[in-house]
Amino acid sequence: MTVFFVVIGFIIYFLPHINPFTFNSYPSKLEPTSEHWLGTTSMGQDVLWLLIEAIHNSLLIGLIVATIGTVAGVFIGLLAGFSGGWLDRVLTVVTDTFIVIPSLPILILMTSFMKGTSTVFIMALVLAMFAWAWPSRQIRSMALSMRERDFIHTAWFSGEGTVQVVVTEILPYALTWSLSNFMNATLAAIASESSLAVLGLSPGNLISLGNMIQWARDRNAIFTKQWFWIGSPIVATAVMFIGLFLLITGYNDYLSRKRGR
Repeated sequence: MTVFFVVIGFIIYFLPHINPFTFNSYPSKLEPTSEHWLGTTSMGQDVLWLLIEAIHNSLLIGLIVATIGTVAGVFIGLLAGFSGGWLDRVLTVVTDTFIVIPSLPILILMTSFMKGTSTVFIMALVLAMFAWAWPSRQIRSMALSMRERDFIHTAWFSGEGTVQVVVTEILPYALTWSLSNFMNATLAAIASESSLAVLGLSPGNLISLGNMIQWARDRNAIFTKQWFWIGSPIVATAVMFIGLFLLITGYNDYLSRKRGR
């Protein structure tokens, strides 16, 4: 299921087509036909290509946020766990601060500063502000339990620095957990952006699944019975979430069987 959306968002997306954001490219409120498989919106946009671009942008936001959050969180958590002393205390305080701060008001404030215009990358950076803290907290706990093992002491006695020990000795043990967190962070980022969009807080020039739903609501797609316009992003979001959830749980089950549990 996840591969299906990846193909749509990163292969079919690059096929030549008219910019779906442009108004009045086609007659408005067309029913599904062989030319427009999901019909057109009341603003003359092709719903299918609008959906394809929305899937592309939503997945891209999720992947960028997951990459930044996982890489930064894992590195900061390992560094805090193995360094100890004042650096550990400072990083722990900063991490715990980002965990307890409610993210929604900050995201609302940040998106309001954008004044309705933004790019996929900037939106991803805003969401990534809160994506690294929880992984960092969990990895720090893992690092604290591993720092007293014999092979770590051997690495330190051989002259390796803290960063080198973290990267060469500990990071391979954290990769399996990091992959699971990466998939979960992708799901959480897409959900966060969709929630902001449905609330009308996502940039108005960003084609995403959440914004598609919001635009359909603003244009009364339900009352005009344009079911494909408002229904396609809802179904796509639900199926994408199910696919990512099954991917995460399946990967965790695989790890459990690999460990013999």
